[in-house]
Amino acid sequence: MDDGARATPARLVIGRTLGALIVVIAVLGCVYAYRLTFVQPRTDDAAVRANVVGIATQVSGPIVDLRVVDNQHVNPGELLFAIDCRPYEARLARARADVALVLKEVDAQRRAIASAGSEVGRREASLASATAQQVRAEEERAAAEAAVLKLQAEADYAEDYLGRVEPLLQRRFVTADRVAEARSRRDASAAALQEGRRRARAAAAAIDHAVAARRDAVLAIDQSHHEHSRAEDLLAQVGDLNARVEAAKASVRAAELDVGYCQVRAPFDAYVTNLNIAVGEYARQGQQVFALVDNRAWYVLANFSETYMASIEPGMEADVFLVTYPRRSFRGVVQGIGWANRPDDGASVGVLPEVRRTLNWVRLANRFQVRVRLEDRDAERPFRMGTTAVVTIRGFPHPMAAAARPR
Repeated sequence: MDDGARATPARLVIGRTLGALIVVIAVLGCVYAYRLTFVQPRTDDAAVRANVVGIATQVSGPIVDLRVVDNQHVNPGELLFAIDCRPYEARLARARADVALVLKEVDAQRRAIASAGSEVGRREASLASATAQQVRAEEERAAAEAAVLKLQAEADYAEDYLGRVEPLLQRRFVTADRVAEARSRRDASAAALQEGRRRARAAAAAIDHAVAARRDAVLAIDQSHHEHSRAEDLLAQVGDLNARVEAAKASVRAAELDVGYCQVRAPFDAYVTNLNIAVGEYARQGQQVFALVDNRAWYVLANFSETYMASIEPGMEADVFLVTYPRRSFRGVVQGIGWANRPDDGASVGVLPEVRRTLNWVRLANRFQVRVRLEDRDAERPFRMGTTAVVTIRGFPHPMAAAARPR
């Protein structure tokens, strides 16, 4: 009896202790489950991704040199393949010849413009000379007309004087010499009048000639200006640039680019994939030949349930485990969270939405893609696109830990 009485309190203590431990373990399990579910969410629905860039040629032609094989690693600037560039080199030579020809033509056109400009100056000088001649001829005509008027008055006076003197000779009031002198004066005045009229007519003719010469000079100047403008238009000079020369040089640059495009080089650090070509195959402009997997940046697309969205923010750190390397974890940083996915029940019939008459007792949460940028690189464990990953969100890094982490 004494042993049983003493054992009862001990069993009671042990039972209570076990019960308390069970409760504590249950509480810790709930806390751990809550932490895994909401504080540090985790998903195994993830895969490694990288940017895949299709390599296409910018010129067409047969492939004459292939320097890479499928799945090969290439460095930036490394030659991938080459296209027969002989047709494009011929175009480049012709374009350079066109530049030389255009330069000669432009130089000749400039000389023609200079000649046309000097011709304009010469004809403008001729116009000025014709204008001066017209002014002089008009002045001479005015002087001749004034002289004609003067000589007309003198001839009229001489004729009147002779008419008054001749009757006096019969009456012997004047001598015969005086009558003869009056008659000579009359004849001289008439002759001088005729000469003055001739000079007036000559001055009028000189004016007509000067007017015609001036008109011809104006027409010649207009023609010279037209020829000068036409020569400038043919020159195609715009400021300090000549359009014809620049167009020819642009053709040379385009031909040089085509020659350069005949050699296709790697634009960045990458891996060759889906290479199914050989030397002799015809590559067409703009048509992809194979693809490059960009090795500069790798990331993981992890599908998290929408119930975890409140626990994930850009900038949080994440632990990434890859199935190919189960004992190695990689550090990642959340880059962004997807804003949309394709719903299963979003079909439409015509312009109206299709609403199904069903009721699901169990509602599955939608999943959104979270992009996690991989920060760690291991040369012995290279990433491969499509590798299955397990992602655990760890939250924002501690400031001290972030400062101590090597960059």
